[in-house]
Amino acid sequence: MPIYLCKPRSPWQRGTDENTNRLLRQTSPRAPTSARELNHRPRKTHGYQTPAEVYADLLNSGDALTA
Repeated sequence: MPIYLCKPRSPWQRGTDENTNRLLRQTSPRAPTSARELNHRPRKTHGYQTPAEVYADLLNSGDALTA
């Protein structure tokens, strides 16, 4: 899986991170449930699959890294 790092002082490269941080701040009093809610929320960048579904698909494919 490719990993991309954002350049310092380049906020346009951190759109998804900033959006996720905003969502976490909105739900911070309910921190344990907010992570579950965010992981089961469909994302446009994943073709409207949830991050949990994308992760499960990656693990079930032969492309996943194994320890």
